[in-house]
Amino acid sequence: MGYYTSVTGEIRIEPPLTWAEIKSNPLLPETEGGRSEYDVQLRIDEETVETDEGQMIRKTCSALVPAWDDSFKAYHLVEHVQFMVDAFPGHTFSGRLDCEGEENGDLWRVVIRDGRAEKVTPRIVWPDEE
Repeated sequence: MGYYTSVTGEIRIEPPLTWAEIKSNPLLPETEGGRSEYDVQLRIDEETVETDEGQMIRKTCSALVPAWDDSFKAYHLVEHVQFMVDAFPGHTFSGRLDCEGEENGDLWRVVIRDGRAEKVTPRIVWPDEE
């Protein structure tokens, strides 16, 4: 069992990470040799490039995305995002991951502020009553 959270959105990476930078990173999608025990994974972008030797496929990573399409146990989401921010200090991480837990009203986000991944919860404000 466990508590499941639906996670959507992305954290963009500028400039995109090169294949040389990420080819042995554990956050690669499983199809690229990564491991599924992480709460986020790298989104791999492929571009076909013409070279003198023929066509080459260039792989880069421009974003962190949720590891699964369905709800999952996002217990280490902030920690795994921070792992990537720390691993690539010459890159800018921006955007957010929106999270919604199983219980009504369990809403939060993961954002990057000053190079730190943070969990942010909304403030619920009741309108003034007359």
